[in-house]
Amino acid sequence: MHPLDNVIWQALTTRQENFAESFLDARRFFRDVTSLGAFQDPTDQGYESLAGLLGAGGTVALFLEKPYEPRPGWNLVADAPLLQMVCDDGTFVSSERDSASAIVELTPADSPEMVELAALTKPGPFGTRTHEMGMYLGIRHEGKLVAMSGERLKVPGYTEVSAVCTHPEHTGKGYAGTLMMEVMRQIRQRGEVPFLHVRQDNVRAIALYKRLGIAERAVLYLAVIKKS
Repeated sequence: MHPLDNVIWQALTTRQENFAESFLDARRFFRDVTSLGAFQDPTDQGYESLAGLLGAGGTVALFLEKPYEPRPGWNLVADAPLLQMVCDDGTFVSSERDSASAIVELTPADSPEMVELAALTKPGPFGTRTHEMGMYLGIRHEGKLVAMSGERLKVPGYTEVSAVCTHPEHTGKGYAGTLMMEVMRQIRQRGEVPFLHVRQDNVRAIALYKRLGIAERAVLYLAVIKKS
């Protein structure tokens, strides 16, 4: 199996197992870290394990290889096709920062602002402890956090670039690309390969990622499901 296949499961059973809650064939991240979870296989046993892990009313976000099919005892909250993209060619990642943008490394003290920015821009699930998953960088304007990007899923040899977001009042300034290049540069420095996930209908973001040398690898299907 490639490290990026069933990537949430692989993260929770390798480099990020310290964030995992487990029950039989299912795992999920601690709730205040992120809503992502997975099972070893999308079988009846996999869903039964997930149900045992979540309990009645529990919600989890899955990455599936096929669109979610309705199952008894589960309600679909949201779904969307995703592109999994990988930056295999490190030559595309600039080693220089945009001198006009002061990049700062974000700390646990910045978590409330990070959660607020993510809630406004909706780059994906972001909790009060998401920042613990890896390095996060930001750009401030007049003291206010207006853009950020960082690391989320980690599997052997690969680290995901995530939470790429810019405050609506500060788009068009190149902040997202600047932050992503720096995050990818530091991932590359560790000898790892950057990858990411993006909604298939987010044409603007996909165009940016391709300009940064990030290529499509696979189509996945996000399914947010709730145990009834």
